[in-house]
Amino acid sequence: MSKSDELQVLANKIRLHALKMVYTAKSSHLGSSFSMAELMAVLYGKILKVNPAAVDDPDRDRFVLSKGHAAAGYYAVLAECGFIPLDWLESFYLNGCRLAGHATCGVPGIEVSSGALGHGLSMAAGMALAAKRDGQNYRVFALLSDGECNEGSTWEAAMFAAHHGLDNLVAIVDYNKIQAMGHTRDVLDLEPFSDKWKAFGWSALEIDGHDVGAIEDNLQGVPVADGKPSCFIAHTIKGKGVSFMEDDVLWHYRNPQGDEYENALDELGGRK
Repeated sequence: MSKSDELQVLANKIRLHALKMVYTAKSSHLGSSFSMAELMAVLYGKILKVNPAAVDDPDRDRFVLSKGHAAAGYYAVLAECGFIPLDWLESFYLNGCRLAGHATCGVPGIEVSSGALGHGLSMAAGMALAAKRDGQNYRVFALLSDGECNEGSTWEAAMFAAHHGLDNLVAIVDYNKIQAMGHTRDVLDLEPFSDKWKAFGWSALEIDGHDVGAIEDNLQGVPVADGKPSCFIAHTIKGKGVSFMEDDVLWHYRNPQGDEYENALDELGGRK
């Protein structure tokens, strides 16, 4: 099996775990976990310099899931990569569990709690500035939702990062083009999206967020330009992997029920 095949298998496992977790907990944000599956697989399978046996290593790369509502997908990749036991996933979002509905600091491998939209890039920029001032070589990656780019705090952080020349900072936008209440083009259009990041002093590239090979090739090349933070606008599909969930606003919040769960399980190969 090639490395790309292995990464795709990991992405598929992330989706399958997320489906089971969200279904059992009767929670939501399944489409958001599905759209970022390949991005998370490549980050944890190939890019991030992190070690589950030494989660506090001072030289580790830092990762911030700014779209913390997609915690099911985040916990899934942490479990598959050995940061937390797989059986923790079974108690996701249930009373007394260790895995809350939003990404939670205190879970091994998670740097900061997140989910309040528009805060993740600010935290990541602070970490990147600290690395620069401490003479450390670690990098900081932040995965944002496209809806978060409606928030002024995101653009304040973008301006701050460029001002300080944080070329150890990488922002990845999961551009699935759907937010809570509708398509981004209807709620608050982001285009011309990459031009906006460039205008704020970043290097910005657009990539296919479901092509594990392209994701890996691009992320291996950071920083895109010395002295500038890097932004990757990853074109994705909300609900990717389950045909009746793809590109449907309904699956931002909806919990799969009855045949929906069974059919999704079939499409993701969950009965093999």
